Amino acid sequence: MNNVKNRKDLLIGFVIGLMASALGSFLFLALFTDIDVLNGMESIRIIKNYGYLSKVITLGSILSLVAFGVFLKQNKEFRARGVVLAVITLALLTLLI
Repeated sequence: MNNVKNRKDLLIGFVIGLMASALGSFLFLALFTDIDVLNGMESIRIIKNYGYLSKVITLGSILSLVAFGVFLKQNKEFRARGVVLAVITLALLTLLI
């Protein structure tokens, strides 16, 4: 039963890590660029054409550090591992882009 809880916490941490990275990317684009992020896929195409997509994903992952720190502070180690797994997955995705 404990193994199922650990896997569930790992998955929750992974999803929160991805969401924190997406939110961080959105905030970076909204605050520090002139790109209209409310256009959705058109904005992503513009960023990719300029060659900045991997950089935006990487900068957005900084927000995952907050989630990682909060989970460690609450002694939710498997959720923190999930956040790390999400960051590693995004790093590998960034290499492929």
